[in-house]
Amino acid sequence: MLYSRYFIPTVKETPSDAEVISHQLMLRAGMIRKLAAGIYNYLPLGLRSIRKFESIVREEMNRADAIEMLMPSVQPAELWQESGRWQFYGKELLRFKDRKDGEFCMGPTHEEVITDMVRREIKSYRQMPVNFYQIQTKFRDEIRPRFGLMRGREFIMKDAYSFDVDSSAADQSYEKMYNAYQRIFERCGLNFRAVEADTGSIGGSSSHEFMVLADSGEDAIVSCDACRYAANVEKAEARPFQAVTSTEQLPLQKTATPDMKTIADVAAFLGLTADKTIKTLVYSSGSGEHVMAILRGDHELNEIKLKNSLGWDEIQMATEEDILSITGSPVGFLGPLGLKEKVTVIADLAVQTMINVVIGANEKDMHLVNVNLGRDFVPDRFVDLRNVEAGDACPRCESGKLEMWRGIEVGHVFKLGTKYSQALNATYLDADGKEQVIFMGCYGIGIGRTVAAAIEQNHDENGIIFPLPIAPFHCSVVALNTKDKGVMAAAEEIYLKLEKLGIEVLFDDRDERPGVKFKDNDLIGIPLRIVVGSKGLADGNVELKIRKTGEVLLLPIEAAIEQIRQLVASALTCED
Repeated sequence: MLYSRYFIPTVKETPSDAEVISHQLMLRAGMIRKLAAGIYNYLPLGLRSIRKFESIVREEMNRADAIEMLMPSVQPAELWQESGRWQFYGKELLRFKDRKDGEFCMGPTHEEVITDMVRREIKSYRQMPVNFYQIQTKFRDEIRPRFGLMRGREFIMKDAYSFDVDSSAADQSYEKMYNAYQRIFERCGLNFRAVEADTGSIGGSSSHEFMVLADSGEDAIVSCDACRYAANVEKAEARPFQAVTSTEQLPLQKTATPDMKTIADVAAFLGLTADKTIKTLVYSSGSGEHVMAILRGDHELNEIKLKNSLGWDEIQMATEEDILSITGSPVGFLGPLGLKEKVTVIADLAVQTMINVVIGANEKDMHLVNVNLGRDFVPDRFVDLRNVEAGDACPRCESGKLEMWRGIEVGHVFKLGTKYSQALNATYLDADGKEQVIFMGCYGIGIGRTVAAAIEQNHDENGIIFPLPIAPFHCSVVALNTKDKGVMAAAEEIYLKLEKLGIEVLFDDRDERPGVKFKDNDLIGIPLRIVVGSKGLADGNVELKIRKTGEVLLLPIEAAIEQIRQLVASALTCED
């Protein structure tokens, strides 16, 4: 491809509305342009990278025996009403009516549509296992679209759906897709983790998120430094502390703590550390149910863990009026002793090991000192409620410690079970002729989001550093002086020879200063660059630069071509 005939509208200035580096660089490199909030045009350079990634995804989906199809973006409300998600999904679901007043939505996902197709077409156990996938545009009406392709309203997604006769077979399909995702992101040259995750609004019994590690990642994840355990912080398990048994239980005392409403204030006032206090929080289900959660003062409550332990669909902080009614106290002085109304009390596992602690007295400006479990109060149950922290013991192995990372979610696999098949009556006849409910799994990858995440992970002050498998071009050939016939002839020869080898080349034949060409080539992130100049040619050499390492090699033309062939072949090799 000749640069002079291609469309790469690069810009020098960083756009003011671009917050993260991938958004900034994709705009500056001429890869995308904004049409409306969270909606983008994919320009030629950006589309090439997206298509590269799509090809890798297709190859691995096909390799995993998934079958490609394409479903409509517009979905009838009836299917969503049948599954129960029409009311539950919320305002992110873009709803509209057609000319006949029929209700529809723009598909943010396709569980209902694919389940409807399968219930019509699959009748026997002999037709399973089967896995259908598509690469298609989705729409979610995000309340605050931002970060370019990282959190848009319209986006390209690969989604797949597996159908099996039972839970054991569904586990095998899940494992197959998990392994396919591992290969996809490995082939892209990305540093990532597959982490245990909450199933969220999709539902199901288990799931893993695939996270590209980057400092700008919105999600906090943990991984063990000694074993393969990794999880999203929302899902990460906290290993219980060892109980302390040698400390004497001291007499309970009520102590004045005027205007001391926070854990930090109370601990400082009493001359204690925060781990000697208990934090008390009251939550509501939104439908009149309440729960009191208690945990060590220096720990943070994980609301997802609390919600899942209760089986609630949603969770929110209780109102001050409800808290006053339940405890008789304003916020800041709450505790599980002497409650005015009956309420379920759930304690974090770490509370089991605490002795002689400070807790709110359910009385304004008062706290209780030397409170002890069993003697003074007994929670209704103990649950893992807290966020894990760096340095915590691994919940899976004996020697490991947890490390904290920031990650960008680019893929998610779910074992759905029968949530959708049961709701939509997707059944089959087993070998005995009995009707059974189909078991499902679903598996998504954000296509544009992955390209953006690759940029978040691979860039420097000069621009993008694309991993070679998803770079828009493998190599650029830069002719320093287009008026020098010898330079142009040599550059064109290299360009044509590389193309014959199957190397994708951007030939920078523009009549621009060398500095402009170098800046543009660095900005758009082409992994390999050959520079052809009259001075080097006089010695029979060209300059080969490797963008990722900055390494520069002076090589004869044929040696440079062979070096590029080897580097590209090595990066694109897909091993079993």
